[in-house]
Amino acid sequence: MHRSFFEQVCRKGCRYYSYKSVKRPDFSSKVRTQQSFEKEARPVTNKDLTKHLQAKILATGPITIAEYMQEVLINPLSGYYMNRDVFGREGDFITSPEISQIFGELVAIWVLSEWQKVGGPPFQLVELGPGRGTLIRDVLKVLSQFKLGSNFSMHLVEISPHLSTLQAQLLCYTHEATDSNAVGYYQKGVTASGIEVYWYSRLEDVPASFSIVLAHEFFDALPVHKLQMEDGLWKEVLVDIADGQTKEADFRFILSKNQTPISKLFEPIVGETRQCLEYSLESDRIISLLADRFETNGGIGLIVDYGHFGEKSDTLRAFKKHELFNPLKAPGTADITVDVDFRQMKRVAEKDNKVLCLGPVEQRLFLQRMQGEVRLERLLKNALPENQATIRSAYEMLTHPDKMGSRFKFFSMFPAVLKDHLIKFPVNGFQ
Repeated sequence: MHRSFFEQVCRKGCRYYSYKSVKRPDFSSKVRTQQSFEKEARPVTNKDLTKHLQAKILATGPITIAEYMQEVLINPLSGYYMNRDVFGREGDFITSPEISQIFGELVAIWVLSEWQKVGGPPFQLVELGPGRGTLIRDVLKVLSQFKLGSNFSMHLVEISPHLSTLQAQLLCYTHEATDSNAVGYYQKGVTASGIEVYWYSRLEDVPASFSIVLAHEFFDALPVHKLQMEDGLWKEVLVDIADGQTKEADFRFILSKNQTPISKLFEPIVGETRQCLEYSLESDRIISLLADRFETNGGIGLIVDYGHFGEKSDTLRAFKKHELFNPLKAPGTADITVDVDFRQMKRVAEKDNKVLCLGPVEQRLFLQRMQGEVRLERLLKNALPENQATIRSAYEMLTHPDKMGSRFKFFSMFPAVLKDHLIKFPVNGFQ
């Protein structure tokens, strides 16, 4: 029964707008152009943020990398994500949903198939850090083929006012700001098909109900502490003002002389052999919140990100205009990111036996198991000959082991009470 439903979803859900795939690479199908957004956005400058960080360090001493990342990425005035569109070819990086519509369509198929396996209850579709809204838009287009009606609503967790505006313009027929202190959400909209969309600054504000949670390239932007073993003790790498010898950046890394509160509290996994590692308290907190939600209210989580399973130690880096950039230079003008530690994520999620985690599995394997090649051939069949090379190239970018196919991973979370059910009805894409 479940296999036939999955095949039905693949056939029906992937019929949508095959002819438009050739427009994805240059984003010409957007409601408004990239250039118009940039003209309206406040010019991004790093001078105020640099002075702010220098003043803070002069007043209180070197700060943690986590605090530095927090300021650089989401400072309300000059944070990287707060005042401009950073995605796509004109931005600093490009994401899988914007490379090919196939990505979002297969995620939507996964959502539908796993939701049906647990009985198809009314649900909230939640995305953490939706970016431009491309992924959730593509998922919504597939879901709309099944006329779910009042069975679901959409809830987006987004801290950036600018990005939430872009998302609303892309997704909604109408939208308006609201009083978050009164209703919990700061913006509300309605899609052309009548689906209600709500925006929140925090996951905690999303209503407690059965939720299917998506997080694509969300956890890689969360602040991390960098810990280093010295003389048998974990010490912390901090950010200080650059000295006279450091001309290529505004700040520099130093190692704490003594243990910091985080290095004292950190509990490494048994058998840990790394002498240097990155640890995200915020990632732990959000994963714990999801585990509590899924245990109490039911739900499913799908996390997609670049990462590792506890083998990497130093992945902190910055990107500007699709090129590597010094993370300590011109803060607020480049994206700072780290590889997600899926081993730590799994450890935290399964700590109290609230949820069961599957993965991580490589993106190329997940998309292949979700019949990505079948969808590719369908697109090619309906495309003009001169556009077929672009379609193939986009799918190759997602799946080739030397490109995004192995670097990106899929990771899922289910309530632990479903363990026997998941053995009987294996999760698509993970087996």
